[in-house]
Amino acid sequence: MSLKANYYDKPEGDDLFGKMIATNKYALAGGLGWSTVEVMMVSKPKGYLPTIARYVYFTGPFVGMASAFTVGAYAANKLRGRDDAWNYVAGAFAAGGVYGAWKRNVVSGLVAGLIFSVAGALKKQSVEEGWEFFPEVKQHAVSSVNPNRYDFTLTQERERGWTTGK
Repeated sequence: MSLKANYYDKPEGDDLFGKMIATNKYALAGGLGWSTVEVMMVSKPKGYLPTIARYVYFTGPFVGMASAFTVGAYAANKLRGRDDAWNYVAGAFAAGGVYGAWKRNVVSGLVAGLIFSVAGALKKQSVEEGWEFFPEVKQHAVSSVNPNRYDFTLTQERERGWTTGK
């Protein structure tokens, strides 16, 4: 299986390893991003070892939650024999359990499981009905990243190369 695997390449209940790669690559990217912001803006550790420890402290649970969701949804599908949103709810509460263990708080784990289960059920419904949960962002606004592409003048430039006719 390659790193270009997507979660919906195979039907639910098939190819657990491919689904693990698909979810964990996003969790790894999110965890590293969150860790970078936390290390640079909040904790500001001194030295290599404390910095690596902060990265592991945040990235590990992100990957753990993604893995727990994937395994929980896969196991629920195999045990129940049905492909519906309840499998995602089971996976979401497994991910919430990892979150609660990370924060050492049962209530926060249950709340996270509830939030994850609503998001998971909506995602499953979007897959079944064909609409996008996170639609592609369309660039409507004019940006000034490359100002040479846009005309910011108040009046249009006059036509060049004309003569007075004499």
